Amino acid sequence: MSPRKSVVETRHTRRRILDRGLEIASVEGLEGLTIGRLAAETGMSKAGVLGHFGTKESLQLAVIETAAEAFAREVPQRARDARPGLPRLRAVCEAWVSYLERSPLPGGCFFTAVAAEFDGRSGPVRDAIAAMNTLWQRELRIHVRRAVSVGDLPEDTDVDQFVYDLVATMLALNHFLQFQRDQRASTYARRALHRLLGKPGHV
Repeated sequence: MSPRKSVVETRHTRRRILDRGLEIASVEGLEGLTIGRLAAETGMSKAGVLGHFGTKESLQLAVIETAAEAFAREVPQRARDARPGLPRLRAVCEAWVSYLERSPLPGGCFFTAVAAEFDGRSGPVRDAIAAMNTLWQRELRIHVRRAVSVGDLPEDTDVDQFVYDLVATMLALNHFLQFQRDQRASTYARRALHRLLGKPGHV
């Protein structure tokens, strides 16, 4: 086996482990991830899985990073062609709603699930989850401030309150979709967003 092929196969195996780990964690939480569980589900030995991550904590951190990459592809990157300001913010929010509607993961929003799991704890895993949430909220603030600066939103817009309302809407959407199994949830979420952002076509 050539060194290049070995590297490619190692990356492929690591990705397969992480993708399955992400699916499990979305339903059972990060504590539901174990080396033995993933070895059984991927047809590998425990030593094989352990060789990729070393410890359960390292595995959990890698899954968090994988979840962040998936979210970036599905939400902010889908809105990158929209005009900066309110159109970009609307596009981001619509991509966010669509992502939760399609529910690529069986347990819905990964970060909502693991935030609830680790919000009362301390340590590197909790810090990593909090950091990802902080980064995302900072990006939302940038979009809101840009909308204010170009005149799409009033000058006296409370940016922190605005972001709070956006996040609250999405948390409610995930709850009603996943826990309540309410198929009207997306409609309610879009109505809430229209009250905040106005309807598309109106700046």
